[in-house]
Amino acid sequence: MTTFSVTPETIQAAVAAALGDKLKRASISLGEVEAVVSADDYHAVAQMLRDAPNCKFEQLIDLCGVDYSEFKAGAYEGPRFCVVIQLLSVSLNQRLRLKVFAPDDAMPMLVSVTDVWGAADWYEREAFDLFGIMFDGHSDLRRILTDYGFIGHPFRKDFPTSGYVEMRYDAEQARVVYQPVTIESREITPRIIREENYGGLK
Repeated sequence: MTTFSVTPETIQAAVAAALGDKLKRASISLGEVEAVVSADDYHAVAQMLRDAPNCKFEQLIDLCGVDYSEFKAGAYEGPRFCVVIQLLSVSLNQRLRLKVFAPDDAMPMLVSVTDVWGAADWYEREAFDLFGIMFDGHSDLRRILTDYGFIGHPFRKDFPTSGYVEMRYDAEQARVVYQPVTIESREITPRIIREENYGGLK
């Protein structure tokens, strides 16, 4: 029986050896290894991480978008949109967090990795739906959580908290209708409790 001595340092070294100059930076935080690569190298890196003998990250367990526009209270300077992937090697019992930033804030786009990990399919659709990140080469990139007529991407930091339209079923028209959101702001007055007469006790 083969045993593996898996430490964050071991994983970091294996990833650095496999990726070479395609690795922009790697760090260890809270016992986990994080690797950052460029958008141009993203797809090639995905294949390397899956196939390299000391990596074997054959399973994608999560993929999500991140909007850095308000990071560090707006003091952050750099690309706005990022995709974060959590990878697992079942055969080597190790994990990796992979980050890649979309180079264009106005139209964030990365290549799809669904041909590397099939599990990326719906995760990429979710990142598109909620953050507006496009994935070139995805076979069915459409909304997955919001309604088909939904406008905008609700996880972006600049998305209005009240949204744009709401959907409801109209019984008279026997169909779904859209109308402007009707959220009325209200002032909440806190209840004041006076201890000397709390609960009617004197």
